[in-house]
Amino acid sequence: MKQQKKLVALVVLLLIAGNIWYWFIFRQKTLAPTGAVAVTQNYRLLSVENPAPHTDRREAARKSEYKSNGRNPFSPIAPPPSQTPGQVVKRKEPSGPQVEPPPPALTIPANMHFFGYGTVPNGTARRAFFTDGEDVYIVSEGEVLLNRFRILKVNNASLDFEEVSSGRHGTANLEEQGATPSA
Repeated sequence: MKQQKKLVALVVLLLIAGNIWYWFIFRQKTLAPTGAVAVTQNYRLLSVENPAPHTDRREAARKSEYKSNGRNPFSPIAPPPSQTPGQVVKRKEPSGPQVEPPPPALTIPANMHFFGYGTVPNGTARRAFFTDGEDVYIVSEGEVLLNRFRILKVNNASLDFEEVSSGRHGTANLEEQGATPSA
């Protein structure tokens, strides 16, 4: 009895497999979409001037020599300016050579106030807190404030920074503001 059940199950499975095979082989040819043929017939290749490799350009690139300008391309910090800070510029006047006085001390804009600093516990750089009366700016060491000043070092009572365009250094003191009186 068991043999007969196995034989019947085998015949049923063979009939199912035969129907699936017939469906995929013979029926799919008649059900193919007609739009697919039209797309392949209207396809045009892109025009290319010359598909041959440009050996002259490749050879010129191989023979070129890299000349560094001193900037590290993998560093976000800009290179120092070519002119040294505090350099004295001399100019001749009719009364004889005179030396221009050094530029005034560098300060952050008058509306910006350095009012605090903070750190994140995971060991990142210190952050300085600035305000212009309305907005608060949080800038880490090494980042740029107002696209003009790079924060070099945040100390407990002061801040060292440099002007990005000229490379001049400056210091700003922590401004302590008294608490406003409560009502």
